[in-house]
Amino acid sequence: MGPVVCLTLAVVLIVGVLLVPFGFTGYRSFFSNGLNPVYVGFANYKTIFHDPILVKSLINTLMWVVGSLVLPVGVGLGIAVMTNQLKWGKAARLAIVLPYALSGTAVAVVGGFMLRSDGAINQMLGAFGLGGLQHQWLLTWPSNTICAILVSVWQATGVAVVLYMVGLQGIPAETLEAAALDGAAGLKRFRYIIIPQLRPVTAVVVGITLANALRAFDVTWVLTNGGPARTSETLALSMYSETFLAERPGVGAAIAILLTAIVLASSWAYLRKQTGDAHE
Repeated sequence: MGPVVCLTLAVVLIVGVLLVPFGFTGYRSFFSNGLNPVYVGFANYKTIFHDPILVKSLINTLMWVVGSLVLPVGVGLGIAVMTNQLKWGKAARLAIVLPYALSGTAVAVVGGFMLRSDGAINQMLGAFGLGGLQHQWLLTWPSNTICAILVSVWQATGVAVVLYMVGLQGIPAETLEAAALDGAAGLKRFRYIIIPQLRPVTAVVVGITLANALRAFDVTWVLTNGGPARTSETLALSMYSETFLAERPGVGAAIAILLTAIVLASSWAYLRKQTGDAHE
């Protein structure tokens, strides 16, 4: 089988698996719901911004993006830097990386055990005489969304630590020695030497965490099932709910297109900034 045939098969596979379904989803987003859909223009898109449930879903998605970017990137970088030279650093990193080997469903089950009303956190607070701090973590908004983000971050931080460790090991020792001779130590060395050297790794980490945050589904579904009253849904979960549970495939298709646009716009903006900074 020649290279031209292999390339042709790859293009056909991509078109058939990705582009055709995406094109049909975009087409379906302009039609009404029901068995006999009619063309309604941008009515389904307007529904997203007028339905209170979907507006909250959009807000939750933005919360996921912010939380899933700031926490895994910041915590992962901090853990990698602080444990890089420590004797027990490997054990500490293993404890952080281990949850990444678990599925999102398994992580959510552990999170539910801790966060439900009679869960480990509330029981621990009661045991220490801090009953006033007990809370219905998964039953009120925005705590249910924040808890889902934290559970997801617990899992996602592992890959950030691994990637940053690879990046730290790739920094030339001569660069760090020269910085030490010039008097750069502690926070100065971290800010002016280490962070710029880790810029390519940061771009990868941000890209991964951004994609995971925008398509977050399993953790929220297992923890809260999108509830109560759909208050903890993200756009990915709302797309499923609208299409299959509420039987509004037109709105579900519009959400899918909107989510795709957000992913592409966010990725393009970040990569453009990174490439622009690299050329300066």
